[in-house]
Amino acid sequence: MNATHIPADVRQHILDVAYPMLLSKGFTAVGLTEVLSAARVPKGSFYHYFGSKEAFGEAILEGYFADYLAQMEALFDEPGTAAQRLIRYFQFWLDSQIGDEGQGRCLVVKLGAEVCDLSETMRAALKRGTDRVIACLARGIEAGNADGSVTGVADPQAAALSLYQNWLGASLLAKITRSREPLDMAMANTQEQLKLSLTQDA
Repeated sequence: MNATHIPADVRQHILDVAYPMLLSKGFTAVGLTEVLSAARVPKGSFYHYFGSKEAFGEAILEGYFADYLAQMEALFDEPGTAAQRLIRYFQFWLDSQIGDEGQGRCLVVKLGAEVCDLSETMRAALKRGTDRVIACLARGIEAGNADGSVTGVADPQAAALSLYQNWLGASLLAKITRSREPLDMAMANTQEQLKLSLTQDA
């Protein structure tokens, strides 16, 4: 292979090529030969950047959560009340699960149960990432308590955990049923649980 065809950032290139494969097929169904063939890099490059397929999986998850949290924080930085920003976030979640474009689908739903039984390293990466998502969501709820657009939530951390669990379950059921109904129910339950005021001026 001509070295000029290999991207400068080979590690990130391998991760970028592998991500849609894992999102489509899962972790165990995607072999390293398939990834390296699609990425057009030699096997030695893989082991230079990743000590094992498990370490590679951990890197995929870390990159996924870094991008996801950046999107989440950008949504929470938009104008409006905290309640309006929370609804934008959950609408983003809903839309990403029902569209035809697989790239937006939830990697936690796709890989969670599979890799937690296979790899303690990857399970820990999932735990770190989901903890950060829940903490960010809790801060959004706290902001709603502060501006009055979220009411009746005494424990934002517990509420964030409950909502995240609800949406993960709804995303899985949406895949099973091939229907958006579980996600629409999750949205209705979210608005009820947080008692959101969406008409308050920013």
